[in-house]
Amino acid sequence: MIFYKYHALGNDYIVINPADIHKELTSAQIQRICHRNFGIGSDGILLGPLETSDANFALRIFNPDGSEAEKSGNGLRIFSRYLWDKELVREKSFSIHTAGGVVKSQIHDAGSSVTVEMGKVSFHSEQIPVNGNPREVINETITIDGQEFIFCAATIGNPHCVLLCDEISAEEACTWGPGIENHPLFPQKINVQFMKILDRANIQIEIWERGAGYTLASGSSSSAAAAVAHRLGLCDPDIVVHMPGGKIDITISGDYQITMAGSVTKVVEGNLSTEIFDYEFRNNHR
Repeated sequence: MIFYKYHALGNDYIVINPADIHKELTSAQIQRICHRNFGIGSDGILLGPLETSDANFALRIFNPDGSEAEKSGNGLRIFSRYLWDKELVREKSFSIHTAGGVVKSQIHDAGSSVTVEMGKVSFHSEQIPVNGNPREVINETITIDGQEFIFCAATIGNPHCVLLCDEISAEEACTWGPGIENHPLFPQKINVQFMKILDRANIQIEIWERGAGYTLASGSSSSAAAAVAHRLGLCDPDIVVHMPGGKIDITISGDYQITMAGSVTKVVEGNLSTEIFDYEFRNNHR
């Protein structure tokens, strides 16, 4: 099984072309491939290119727990770089269909930098979704194990919960992220961002990603957090999002259309042995 691995600010994905496997990957196989001890190790799998009628290419995105994600900003930049590297595109601008909507990618610097028009952010509960009466989910309260947080929720094709904090850390994200991700308020679970405002042009986030856990960087999380910071009047439309893995530039239009720009790094390409699927191990080894 041929694979290609890239990272976008430390958020790593494996790209697999469906034409190279001739069958659909099972959830168990996805988990094994993504396992950092028993497989290649990654924050997810990008399966494409696939055919579609509404874009140049289609893409399916899988989390390391085997679940399918609607959209991934870093994944889209990586997939765009893969298409460029394999000479499947020569135009510097092209469209990609995801389960969370169609985006437009633009290649810069031979693929080392990619800009993605991510789509429009909504704060409405029915679109995210968030349980309760229809509303914009702004400055609401959520309680996890006796700890109360103020949050805003948003979607850019996938759901996000943004918590405004005075200080943030990886430890805090890992402590509170799982409970928020799985809170009954969020019927499809949710990605979680712990956000600190640095100034009107810079924010810092720590990320707990739905289906993946603690993550060094995320394009869709950056988009959602920046949109919330702007919606609350704390930041201007051009925002640099600082994460443990690096920085992403976000531009927000008047109707909350998001443009995201960031780097992509190629790691390796190779041939995955199917022998890894034969080795038995207990799920709690992850």
